[in-house]
Amino acid sequence: MTTTTDRRAALKAKHRAAIVQAARDLIEERGGRDFGVDDLAARADVARRTVFNHFASLDDVLLTVCEEELSVIIDRFLEHIARTPVGDGSRASMFDELEAAARGADLAPAITSMYRILGAPGRDDPKAAVLTQTAFSRVTDRLRAEVARRHPAADPLDAALLVESLMSGIVVIGDHWIRTTGPRLDDEAVAAWDALISRLVHSVRSGYLPTD
Repeated sequence: MTTTTDRRAALKAKHRAAIVQAARDLIEERGGRDFGVDDLAARADVARRTVFNHFASLDDVLLTVCEEELSVIIDRFLEHIARTPVGDGSRASMFDELEAAARGADLAPAITSMYRILGAPGRDDPKAAVLTQTAFSRVTDRLRAEVARRHPAADPLDAALLVESLMSGIVVIGDHWIRTTGPRLDDEAVAAWDALISRLVHSVRSGYLPTD
């Protein structure tokens, strides 16, 4: 019984991985989400119903691909934070830790990757905006949990507001960056991204930290 159960679990995991990889391949080939469930099933070599056994919709597949992309960035955030001495739990110390992580993480490639997967958020493609917000919300909880773990004595609301403000701001400046520079990673585009991160940090800092 255990062997049969293990085999079924392994097959399910194999199918899920094949579907996600097929989505990645189609995105790369077609430059975005211009494919349907039938295309995805054929590329993954599974039945159409198998796709829906693992994912609620094609959008859910795309969000999973984005979540994996963003998780790499969040992992870098967490690795950077883990190397940073724990502060005193004040708002300022929590902010300093996340600011350093945001500057140290290689966010620009993740933003360009999400653009290819989801499209540019905005009025021309409102669905892309919804998907982008959903993808970020899926990984924001990981940051909130890490900040709470490092600062158990901190006000939970303060910690949550900080993380949410920073991550929401990254979505906003990511949209602006794509619109003004295009999905590029040359020196000029990366410099523009760094400038936007600095502007975001200044804005969140002035609104988050006490003025005394």
